[in-house]
Amino acid sequence: MTKETELEARLEQKERFEPPASFIEQANVSDPDIYEEFEENWPDCWERAAELLEWDETHDDVLVDDDEPFYEWFVGGRLNASYNCLDRHLADRGDELAIQWEGELGETREYTYAELHREVNEFAAALRELGVGEDDVVTMYMPMIPELPIAMLACSRIGAPHSVVFAGFSADALATRMNAAESEYLVTCDGYYRRGDALDHLSKANEGVDGVDHDTTTVVVDRLGDDEPHELDDTQRDYAELVESQSGADIDPVSRDAEDMLFLMYTSGTTGKPKGVKHTTGGYLSYVTWTARAVLDVKPDDTYWCAADIGWITGHSYIVYGPLALGTTSVMYEGTPDYPDKDRLWEIVDRYDVTQLYTAPTAIRAFMKWGSDYPAAHDLSSLRLLGTVGEPINPRAWKWYYKHIGDESCPVVDTWWQTETGGMMITTLPAIGDMKPGSAGPPLPGIDARVVDGAGEEVAPGKAGYVTVNRPWPGMLRTLYRNDERFLSEYWEAYSDPDADEWVYFPEDGAKIDDDGYITILGRVDDVINVSGHRLGTMEIESAIVGVEGVAEAAVVGGDHELKGEAVYAYVILEDGYDDDEAMRERIVAGVEESIGPIARPESVVFTPELPKTRSGKIMRRLLEDIANGEELGNTSTLRNPDVVSDIEAKVRGD
Repeated sequence: MTKETELEARLEQKERFEPPASFIEQANVSDPDIYEEFEENWPDCWERAAELLEWDETHDDVLVDDDEPFYEWFVGGRLNASYNCLDRHLADRGDELAIQWEGELGETREYTYAELHREVNEFAAALRELGVGEDDVVTMYMPMIPELPIAMLACSRIGAPHSVVFAGFSADALATRMNAAESEYLVTCDGYYRRGDALDHLSKANEGVDGVDHDTTTVVVDRLGDDEPHELDDTQRDYAELVESQSGADIDPVSRDAEDMLFLMYTSGTTGKPKGVKHTTGGYLSYVTWTARAVLDVKPDDTYWCAADIGWITGHSYIVYGPLALGTTSVMYEGTPDYPDKDRLWEIVDRYDVTQLYTAPTAIRAFMKWGSDYPAAHDLSSLRLLGTVGEPINPRAWKWYYKHIGDESCPVVDTWWQTETGGMMITTLPAIGDMKPGSAGPPLPGIDARVVDGAGEEVAPGKAGYVTVNRPWPGMLRTLYRNDERFLSEYWEAYSDPDADEWVYFPEDGAKIDDDGYITILGRVDDVINVSGHRLGTMEIESAIVGVEGVAEAAVVGGDHELKGEAVYAYVILEDGYDDDEAMRERIVAGVEESIGPIARPESVVFTPELPKTRSGKIMRRLLEDIANGEELGNTSTLRNPDVVSDIEAKVRGD
């Protein structure tokens, strides 16, 4: 056995890793007593988070819980998010980089805090000129280009909440979200690049606007230039011309109440109708700033990279608001990690001396598959911390990341949280807790997360149960936009006892806990599929499939996938007279992509004359998951048609 092989074997066997001494010495948070301090001083402990920001008026109360679970944080306080991310850094860091952007074709753009401040002011003035007022929702449908965070900060500057729609979503998804938010303004672009090809995004945006029930005004960023010429109609304005027309504008930041809405983010729900998660200015901004500093160890002189998309909550919290509130340099990359070659990410880390890398297990599994030669060809010694987000990471991928990217000298923070939580909830503090590959870690200081059984009783170590959060936290969603009833039913009814004034948040994730209080997330327990860290509602996908001509019924489940973590598996019943051939499969896949986007593309479409149903008519998706994963089938005694399960299984195995 070679020395290298021997070291690999030891690494594989190791189940616990201590933070490096060199990291502890310089960490933002390194005192283990912080857990006890937060517990003893809760909820006033969250003053620490608020103190990281500058307030126009200080709050009267840290937490007001008169109308649980509609909690209010930092009540009476007033502030502006744009000011906290830009203006307050100008004196000391005006000439330092705020955003380091790289396009897929290799072009770069750099924005110092002064330059970013200037363009945000100019676009804020342009939005006002277009008629955007305080509390008007502005929708953004854009890829990873600098104009997206600029537009977000411009909106927050004038007190207009933003609603970012992931650029990979379909025109229908855009229309649905604009209608739900009653948004009259859209900021989009002509297109972007993927694997070297110019993609037409404006046509999709225009199609989406055609499905909006009210008049809209659209601002279009020219990303592609001559590669994809476009024309604007009477309802559309050119971004560059608008900004130029407001050259030198200086917009006073609108002072917002801590509980005023900062943004909406629509996320998949089990009913098929996306949920508008409402995040507010004071609590959310305080929380993401505190967690970025404590967990990701972000400092002003870092070059920090969260390799996510701003179209998801991770990008909101840890590309834009958290890092910029801390005055650091935030890296943005437009393209895919394997274009033009599979070392693109490592080339970026090397060139910019990136200090932290925060990415998804899906990406790490792809890096593993491509091989360690790609990162080994670059100098990654600037990295100080690694992080994962979006889904659980298995121990083997964790250890590969730790060894081949972090050179066994960077702590790895495996973070569990959701769109609804606003920021991280369960993870190790990198200078304090040992790391256990595969386990996210303990709840953060001040977070009362537990693992309980169906009756709400805490489970014994090693037993599986459900994650609950038994106290509020500043970054939490306040409600679902214009739907308080759904907010209560989706998140609070399962374990709360209103009569006893006990309110428990249920995120619908399964988990187990060990003797040290470390929580391992086991996955979703609701009808949501987590594809590459992106939550997709099964009802939404099933509705898209049933919308295809010839489809009578469909059931969608998540199945294990080597790279994506989970993939979409569709079981479809056709109407009489339609053939279950490849052409029908292609129409179904195209229907899903058109309705939702390529992210929801089914990995497999299985045609069947029946679906396994209980006597009450409920589809037994658990059995379909077992088939998708090649696992032993569970109990079928409650089915009214048990024979269909073996028929479907034989068909899948035969394919």
